[in-house]
Amino acid sequence: MLYNLLVPLSDQFVAFNLFRYLTFRTGGALITALILAFFFGPALINWLRKKQRYGQPIRSDGPEGHLLTKQGTPTMGGVLILFALAVSTLLWADLGNLYVWIILFVTIGFGAIGFYDDYLKLTRRSHHGLSGRLKLLAQVVVAGIATAAVMLVSPPELSGQLALPFVKNLLIDLGLFFAVFGVFVMVGASNSVNLTDGLDGLAIVPVMIAASCFAFIAYLVGNVVYSNYLQIHYVQGTGELAVFCGALVGAGLGFLWYNAPPAMVFMGDTGSLSCGGALGGVAVITKHEIVLAIIGGLFVLETVSVIVQVASYKLTGRRIFRMAPLHHHFEKKGWKEPTIVIRFWIIAVVLALIGLSSLKLR
Repeated sequence: MLYNLLVPLSDQFVAFNLFRYLTFRTGGALITALILAFFFGPALINWLRKKQRYGQPIRSDGPEGHLLTKQGTPTMGGVLILFALAVSTLLWADLGNLYVWIILFVTIGFGAIGFYDDYLKLTRRSHHGLSGRLKLLAQVVVAGIATAAVMLVSPPELSGQLALPFVKNLLIDLGLFFAVFGVFVMVGASNSVNLTDGLDGLAIVPVMIAASCFAFIAYLVGNVVYSNYLQIHYVQGTGELAVFCGALVGAGLGFLWYNAPPAMVFMGDTGSLSCGGALGGVAVITKHEIVLAIIGGLFVLETVSVIVQVASYKLTGRRIFRMAPLHHHFEKKGWKEPTIVIRFWIIAVVLALIGLSSLKLR
């Protein structure tokens, strides 16, 4: 909004030229989201505590310590992330950019699904919320609409095309099948973050790491000079997603202040589904879907651990891990929660660096 209001006045007020620069507006979005989360966090947490008398339902078959340490902690903290992210993006992004509206639609849409799921869990006093099939169907609908919009808005030569990392000037034409692929990326990213969100601070920091990487990627992809130099595919207008990613980092930092061990609030499906969907949406728009699987490799690892566990039990009757997702396996082995969280953060940083290297290694 500030861009649309102030840039036309830059001829009269030279200082307004600052709002032309993506780097300035990305920094502004980050700081604004952080301040909003800091300011509204305590009031939201107190309100959630009053409304959620018993807090988030804890799985009886989960790690034993959770029944003692996490009982009574309110959930739906993802509302704070969504609020700070949406307000900051609307304030600092170019609202004439269609990609901005597409990514906001994805984020809020997945957040609404997660919110309803959290609501059902609280009202039923059970960790079972929305049925798996209904939740997946709702996610597919939101992701399908968003992918179709991306294909319409994208340049004709890139619409329906899949770009490969570490290879220059190669596109695989998926045609209409790209719609299915785009849905898979968004829904997969959303549920992967959801599976990772099991310990205090475990999911939000890798989300911020991935968002920081994709802020950089969006800036480069949307800049014709840098994209040509790096031999990555130029997608006009995607630079504005750097502002969105900056807002996501700021909102995540603000949320982490209250989610750091011991957590005062959990993000719930409201936060995990929306954050994952946002990352998937940005990856699809910037043509870096496979790079997301590298940068977000920790989320992939957690998801694979669940798939392997279920497949092994159904086929052989044996479990490979003591408990899935993977972070619970290490809890069962006796690792302390802060040890697991920090080591997983380190893995996320290493994978992010590998993913970013794909921009140059071609």
